[in-house]
Amino acid sequence: MAAQGATTGQHTDDELERAWGLIRDQADKIADTITLALFERDFEIYERIGPELRADVRAANRQHVCRALEVLSGDTGKRHSAAELWRDAGRRRARQGVPLELVLNAYTMGSRVLWEALVAQARVVRKPAISDGVLRRAAERVWADLDVVTAVVIDSYRRESARMQRQDLQRQQSVLDALIEGRGADEEFAEEARQVLALETGEAVGCVVALLDGPNLPLLLQAEDRLDKAGVHARWHVRSGVYYGLLAGPLPDEPGLAALFADDPPARMAVALSPDGLAGFATAYQLASRAAETLARDERRVVSVTERLPEVLIAGSPLVAQLLVTTVLGPLLAMPEAQGRTLVDTLVALLRHDGSPTHAAEELYCHRNTVIYRLRQIEELTGRVLADPRDKMLLGLAVMARGPG
Repeated sequence: MAAQGATTGQHTDDELERAWGLIRDQADKIADTITLALFERDFEIYERIGPELRADVRAANRQHVCRALEVLSGDTGKRHSAAELWRDAGRRRARQGVPLELVLNAYTMGSRVLWEALVAQARVVRKPAISDGVLRRAAERVWADLDVVTAVVIDSYRRESARMQRQDLQRQQSVLDALIEGRGADEEFAEEARQVLALETGEAVGCVVALLDGPNLPLLLQAEDRLDKAGVHARWHVRSGVYYGLLAGPLPDEPGLAALFADDPPARMAVALSPDGLAGFATAYQLASRAAETLARDERRVVSVTERLPEVLIAGSPLVAQLLVTTVLGPLLAMPEAQGRTLVDTLVALLRHDGSPTHAAEELYCHRNTVIYRLRQIEELTGRVLADPRDKMLLGLAVMARGPG
C-alpha cells in the first residue's frame, strides 16, 4: 500500500508539472496582464516614480513569470536563479523608492493571475485533461511558493534600504578619512565610526586599495555583488586619487579577500586585513597602498600584502632600497648599457629559477654555458655568490628595489 501511495504521489507531481507546462507559451501574455493590472490599480505611484520604472516592471514581470513557469513545470535547475531574481527585484525596488507594500502586492497579484491562467487552461483543454485534484495541488503550490518569494524579497528589500539609509556620504567619508589618519585607536571615536558605518562591535575589518588611473570606479563597484554574496560590507571613499574601501563582516584570509576582486580588476589593487579592527585600519590602508604601488603601472591585478611582503618592506624604506641597488647591483649597472642590461636580465632569470642555469637558459633562449659564463661575471663584479643564501637574498632584494626596466 505504501509503494502504491508513493507511485500515486509521483503521478500527481508529474501531472502537476505537465499542467503548468501547458501554459508556458503564455508567459508573456500572463506577465502583461499582471503589469496592466498593477498600473491601473496603483497608477499615481507608478506615474510619480517615472516611465523608467514602468518599463522595468514590465520587463521584470515577464522574466519572473517565465522563470516561475519553468520551475513549476519541473525545471529544477532554475530554482537557484529564481531566488537570485527575487533578491535582485527586492534590491532594485528599494533603490527605485517603490514602497515595500506595493512590491508585495505585485507578487500576490502575480500569483493569483498565474493561478487563474491555469484554471482557464483547464476549461479549454480536452486531452490530457487537468483534473480538479491537480488544480487543488497547483493552488497549494502557488500560495506556498508565494510565502517563500515574499520572504526573500522582504529580506533583500530591507537590506538594501538599510544600506541606502546608511549612506550619508559626507559623514561616512569624513569618518573614513579620520580612520586612515589613525583616529580608530580612540575608542570613543571608534564607537562613533561603528555607528556611522553600521559595523558590529568586534566585526573583522580589512582594507582594499585601488590605484585607478582613469574613470574605472564603476568597474570596481561591480565587485559589490560578490562581496554581498560573501556577507562582506564595503564602505568606499577616495583620497588623493586613491580609491579605497573599508571591508567588514566574515572576512576570509587575505588571499581569499583578494579573490573577491580578482575578476577583471580595473587597476593595481591590494588588500590587507586589520587584526586590531578599526584601531589598525590606518596601518592596513598604508600596507595595502604600498603593496598596490609595488605592481607595475600597467598591471591590472589584485595582490594581498602578505604575498608582497619583501616588496612592501622595500617600498616602505626608499633610502634602504636605493642603498641596495647601489651597493649590490652598482657594479653591473656601471657596465656599458647593453652588457649591464644583459647581466641584470640573466640575474633575474637565475633568481626566478632558484639559480638553475638550465631553466634560466630556456627562459632567455640561449645556451646553458652562456648563462654559466654570465653568472661568473655577475659573481665576480658584485662579489656575491648566488649559492650563498644571504648573498642570494641581497641580490633578490636589490632586483626588487630596482624595479622593472
